[in-house]
Amino acid sequence: MRTENQSRVSEFLLLGLPIWPDQQAVVFALFLLMYLTTVLGNLLIILLIRLDSSLHTPMYFFLSHLALTDISFSSVTVPKMLTNMRTQHLSITSEGCISQTYFFIFFADLDSFLITSMAYDRYVAICHPLHYTTIMSQSLCVMLVAVSWVIACACALLHTLLLAQLSFCVKNTVPHFFCDLGSLLRLSCSDTSLNQLVIFTAGLTAIMLPFLCILVSYGRIGVTVLQVPSTKGICKALSTCGSHLSVVILYYAAIIFLYFLPSSINSNANEIIASVMYTVVTPMLNPFIYSLRNKDMKGAFRKLFNKKTYSSN
Repeated sequence: MRTENQSRVSEFLLLGLPIWPDQQAVVFALFLLMYLTTVLGNLLIILLIRLDSSLHTPMYFFLSHLALTDISFSSVTVPKMLTNMRTQHLSITSEGCISQTYFFIFFADLDSFLITSMAYDRYVAICHPLHYTTIMSQSLCVMLVAVSWVIACACALLHTLLLAQLSFCVKNTVPHFFCDLGSLLRLSCSDTSLNQLVIFTAGLTAIMLPFLCILVSYGRIGVTVLQVPSTKGICKALSTCGSHLSVVILYYAAIIFLYFLPSSINSNANEIIASVMYTVVTPMLNPFIYSLRNKDMKGAFRKLFNKKTYSSN
């Protein structure tokens, strides 16, 4: 009975960002602006793709799902962090903490799989243009998204079920702005070797394998583009792929730094910075990278704006 009582922690305390009290107002405004940019930017992407029939193609099908995932991914952590900063009420129930961990892992893995699907779509479009419509059929696109959801759900469920079995005896202070899995494992007084093993094995499936597939896809794209004699075509393709690849590297580098490198070399401040990079910064940048540099999306936005202006007149 004593062990059972010790294992039941009713709530956790989220310490939030490592900032001074006099910096909170500025940091709060900054993160609120970044969150609103993420939500509004990605909602605009979904709206444009929905309303413009010329954007009903595989690439924009994946992009619309990525935009929805980015909104959800940021919404798992940022609103709670902003609320804590505003009210100074740092607690979160144990059930809420485990739920936040589940949805965080789910949307992080789903993001990874959708970015991989988009990289494969670009690979087929550039390296096999004559067979693009045959290969990237509607059924394949739907299947890729459905499989992404199923695998992401399975990985997140596996992590959270194992997390729910752990005991938390005394310590309940999480030195983070959300219920990070790694931070929770360090607080547990149970044996977490199985959890650590699952992080590496499931991480290989959900993170490392997609990352390698993306690198291979962009590598093949680069080789194909360099074989094209047109200098203008090379610069355009490399510019677009380079922008996409920079966000991909930023996203995956932060995750690899957090979950696949020895914890002894990661300070708490570095972990929080890395978490901010892929939970807040990357979802905010995706609308700019994938859309504002895209002629089709800019054309769809102009058509929508002109339509609204004409109807108002």
